[in-house]
Amino acid sequence: MIRSLFRLLGLVLLAAGFVFFIYDGTRSIADHAVNISKFSQTWTDIHQQSFQALRAMVEQYAAWLWNPVLQTILDQPTWLVFGTLGTILILLGRRKKPLIGYARY
Repeated sequence: MIRSLFRLLGLVLLAAGFVFFIYDGTRSIADHAVNISKFSQTWTDIHQQSFQALRAMVEQYAAWLWNPVLQTILDQPTWLVFGTLGTILILLGRRKKPLIGYARY
C-alpha cells in the first residue's frame, strides 16, 4: 500500500518536473536567453506564507540547517528538485526482485 503511494507520488512529481522543464525551455526560447526558475521563486509564487512559515520554523529550531542545506536545495532549478524527489520516491516504491534459485528463509 505504501509502495503504491510512493510510486504514485513519485510519478506525479516526475510529471511536474517535466512540466517545469518544458516551461523553462519555452520561456528561454521566447526570451532568446536562458531562463531557469529557482525552486524558491516558484514556491513563493505559489504560496508565499508557507515559505515564510517554513523559514521561521527552521530558523527557530535548527538555524544551522537553513543556510547550508535548505538554501542550497531552494536555489536549484524547479524541474531538478521535482525530478530528483520523484525519482527517489519511485525507487523507494519499487517492487522487490524475485529470488532466483533457492528461497531464503
